[in-house]
Amino acid sequence: MAKESMIQRQKKRERLVKQYAGRRAALKETIRDESKPMEERFKATLKLAELPRNSSPTRLNNRCQLTGRPRAYYRKLKLSRIMLRDLASQGKIPGMVKSSW
Repeated sequence: MAKESMIQRQKKRERLVKQYAGRRAALKETIRDESKPMEERFKATLKLAELPRNSSPTRLNNRCQLTGRPRAYYRKLKLSRIMLRDLASQGKIPGMVKSSW
């Protein structure tokens, strides 16, 4: 189980990313638009830098939905390898069987 503080920090980042997504997209569009004057694009760059760092989507980590573990994460199932194995052994994941030979 991951530390509760790390899980809460991740949730806070997710909220910030959602909250600032529109502003970020608008500023990035202004920065990329080469038809606008250089001064306006530079001001947009400064405004983008003033936004909270944790509002950037690249600061998010993939974490297991059950334990919060950040490593060995399966995107398709949103689980870590450990929980995937436990749930598969219990037969709670449809179509998945623990192999034995």
